[in-house]
Amino acid sequence: MNAAIDQKAVVVDNLEKRFGDFVAVNRISFQVDTSEIFGFLGPNGAGKSTTIRMLCGILAPTSGAGMVAGYDIRKEPEKIKANIGYMSQKFSLYQDLTVEENIDFYSGIYRIPPELKEERREWVIEMAGLKEHRRRPTSLLSGGWKQRLALGCAILHQPPIVFLDEPTSGVDPISRRAFWDLIYDLSGKGVTVFVTTHYMDEAEYCDRLGLIYRGELVALGTPEKLKHELMAEDVLEVFCDRPEAVMDEIEKLPGVKEAALFGRGLHVVVEDADGAGQSIRGLLAKRGHRIERLEKIVPSLEDVFVSLIEARDRTEQPQQEVRR
Repeated sequence: MNAAIDQKAVVVDNLEKRFGDFVAVNRISFQVDTSEIFGFLGPNGAGKSTTIRMLCGILAPTSGAGMVAGYDIRKEPEKIKANIGYMSQKFSLYQDLTVEENIDFYSGIYRIPPELKEERREWVIEMAGLKEHRRRPTSLLSGGWKQRLALGCAILHQPPIVFLDEPTSGVDPISRRAFWDLIYDLSGKGVTVFVTTHYMDEAEYCDRLGLIYRGELVALGTPEKLKHELMAEDVLEVFCDRPEAVMDEIEKLPGVKEAALFGRGLHVVVEDADGAGQSIRGLLAKRGHRIERLEKIVPSLEDVFVSLIEARDRTEQPQQEVRR
């Protein structure tokens, strides 16, 4: 590999994983820069966890290649494991142990030298804000505190790359925000963070995103690039009284592809904003709905993702019919 590739934290080239006839990950390629927060966004079952397990040296790929921290995922999985942190959805904590005991256990797993164990334990407790909980059994911690402890255990050995697989699943919004503050802090100190998520709001926090659907990488870029460049349709934001009552009728108008509740209004995906806007105004006036606002907006990541996967489904449908 050339020098530019060598400087990348993660390099993936046509990576594929099959389970029998089922293709879980379909020849995906991308790169992740050092100290970047890279988000892997997709619905459940899209192939996010399978990809992350291959990159962590846990699962062998069927074909393709990958490098993580300069090591080959096929030939050097044990070296990769020693140079990354990995936090799964399950948090991988021992519920009967206290906070300190969990940290000490992982110190042994990561072979932290005896003279550094206390220093690293105190660093994790300080970083995660667990001073008041250090002697509490892990089973008694809330989901947010378990989440922080799991992250602390995953980075106890100061790895240059951290893989976080759906790390905020099942925790409250305040804990999720606090957890992302820790991720920003790690990135600021030069750690590369690779995080999978299906939360659209979390995707906004990432430097770059890969959108994965049915095992395929359907888009790659910064959140702003995805929102401004990758959606062929326009999006209208409609605020009116009782939007739910008129949503289905709006969706039937010519040039309207989709209408969905978004907050207290509607996001309407249309072929042409000007023409569809006039039709929507006419319909709302006819039905006696008061319009607060109707304007073209920059699409949300959710709008972009739905548009991309629907386009992918439309291209696949004729192929499936031919195969039948």
